[in-house]
Amino acid sequence: MATAHDHKLHKGESLADAAQRAFERAGEQWTPMRAEIFAALSGAAKPASAYDLAETVSRSTGRRVAANSVYRILDVFVSANLARRVESANAYVVNAHPDCEHDCVFLICDSCGKVGHVDDDQLSGAVRKAAEKAGFSNLRPVIEVKGSCADCAEGDAA
Repeated sequence: MATAHDHKLHKGESLADAAQRAFERAGEQWTPMRAEIFAALSGAAKPASAYDLAETVSRSTGRRVAANSVYRILDVFVSANLARRVESANAYVVNAHPDCEHDCVFLICDSCGKVGHVDDDQLSGAVRKAAEKAGFSNLRPVIEVKGSCADCAEGDAA
């Protein structure tokens, strides 16, 4: 679980640089294909599936990229804390703070599909403690909250 740290959110080139550094610290190589997949994921407006990313990268590079290759890369990204998997959507989002370890609480809009997150170590810590008390180990809490984002809720109220 997370400890106190500087919680810096990255964007654009800063995000790509932070991701590459984190990836290399994890002992992985930052290949051109991995960079392309990361760029496509970080540019996605909503959680992206491996198929979405394969299509985006295929279009941008002019060569076919197979979804199964993207799945393998996404698995490595998740392991290295560069991406998070939104379980209910079977899709992925970029982690804008790859130097931080948190159990994310995803906020998923039922209307537009956007996903935000909050880092609430107290909430995820309570889930971890309850699971450990029940005899679970190697925990990876996944907490997803569905509802309406502020933009969609505002549009519904109008």
